[in-house]
Amino acid sequence: MPDERDYSDVLIGGVEKVEIRIVDYDPTWPGRFQDHAAKIRAALGDTALRIEHIGSTSVPGLPAKPIIDILLIVPNSAEESAYLNALEAVGYQLRVREAAADHRMLRTLARDVHIHVYSSGCFEIERLLVFRDRLRQDASEREIYTQTKRELAARDWWDMNAYADAKTQVIEGIIARSRAAKRDPADPASEGA
Repeated sequence: MPDERDYSDVLIGGVEKVEIRIVDYDPTWPGRFQDHAAKIRAALGDTALRIEHIGSTSVPGLPAKPIIDILLIVPNSAEESAYLNALEAVGYQLRVREAAADHRMLRTLARDVHIHVYSSGCFEIERLLVFRDRLRQDASEREIYTQTKRELAARDWWDMNAYADAKTQVIEGIIARSRAAKRDPADPASEGA
């Protein structure tokens, strides 16, 4: 198990010991995302510039933790007054505040939905979408990621963030291969990508 990193600077409520459970793909996940997206849109109106289903539950056929990950793009995530109270009023609670990464994460009390809030133009948005789209399009990448997740989930984790950090190298490899494929000079479709 990796050394315990101090997450106290970003976690609201401190570290939580959790069991990482990977389950087979559930075809109800897209509908659950749509329900929460509608709830977020109703709460925030035009402040919600974009709402996307991300993470493993957004990839058909991919085993995942049964947690719906949602990307919410707002004009400025640092201006929490523009969205935080409205999201808390409809059942989400702030869990992560990463000011340096321009990221906030809220979740349901049941901990089955995570909303990742980023400012418009943040570099992380493109990475999240490239990763999701690569997994949706490439069965071999889905297999690599599935194997990694299952191996890591079998370990004892002191916090879900440590589990997420342990996947970083594999995730970065998938993103790099996606970007390289888009720049492939042998592929006429990659011109101007």
